[in-house]
Amino acid sequence: MKILMLAPHPFYQARGTPIAADLVLSVLSKRGDQVDLVTFPEGSDVHHSGLTIYRTPNFRWLQNIRPGFSLKKIICDVFLMVQALKLARRDRYDLIHAGEEAVFIALAIQKLFGIPYVYDMDSSLVQQLTDKMPRLRLVEKPLRACEKLAVRNASAVLAVCQALKDEIAPYRPRKVAVIPDISLLNQPTRSSNSSSPQEAEPPVAQLRQAFDIQGELLMYVGNLESYQGIDLLLTSFAKALAQAPTAHLVVIGGTSADIHKYQMQAHQLNISAQVHFAGPKPITQLKPYLDQADIVVSPRTQGNNTPMKLYSYLDSGKALLATNLTTHTQVLNE
Repeated sequence: MKILMLAPHPFYQARGTPIAADLVLSVLSKRGDQVDLVTFPEGSDVHHSGLTIYRTPNFRWLQNIRPGFSLKKIICDVFLMVQALKLARRDRYDLIHAGEEAVFIALAIQKLFGIPYVYDMDSSLVQQLTDKMPRLRLVEKPLRACEKLAVRNASAVLAVCQALKDEIAPYRPRKVAVIPDISLLNQPTRSSNSSSPQEAEPPVAQLRQAFDIQGELLMYVGNLESYQGIDLLLTSFAKALAQAPTAHLVVIGGTSADIHKYQMQAHQLNISAQVHFAGPKPITQLKPYLDQADIVVSPRTQGNNTPMKLYSYLDSGKALLATNLTTHTQVLNE
């Protein structure tokens, strides 16, 4: 098949959605499909047989695009739409594979050129928007109508969890396949292709030695966006220290700005001596870091899609502490 894949995010970067997109590309390549990928300018190139990457224009003021809704993302989406329309007009694609808000671009191309599309649905866009900007609940009905239109016209919806399938059931989609994320502990990653000395991975830090940890080691791995519940994690850890005074929390991931923000919160809670921000680490080092933890934590507070980290947490065999929300309970029992 010849497939047009629309990935409205930086690619490749070592975080959830780009990782999932790369796994899709790997499968399509092994199957022998030809894929044209349209994506944002940020990120490193990947190399799969049959893959051609088209990037939107790279402007300095459009760099550092974060997960979730933003003005930068909207601007990049406009460029992505223009590039996708050019390719759809030029080539005869059998299928469009669209993720996130790019499903609306796929819908437009379907109406213009008759190319069917599948909707790779990691989360509900309406829920994302209303969680981030509660005022948008005033226009939730028209937003739901738009989401319904995208779902109803898709040849299939690839939902990342059962909660999403249940949420879109009232839209009466043609077909829904639930394809959960997977553990990354034994998956090949982009960084494993690095060969030059300049790109060599840093050594795995021995956290207990580096941070003088004598007691229990709790670990969080992932980005530090607000929906991940890091505020809740720090506040809860401050209370837990009253009963477990030797415990330490290590946070892996996040941008420098996010790390500084939560370092300040830890300082205000008077727990900075026992909260350590190790920064982002290569995915190939995920296992040796998780091996050092006693407890892994997922304090997510928003959304109903199960975070990819949960499967790696479970695969690690470590004790897991998570918020009692659908995002976790559709995978975890009590």
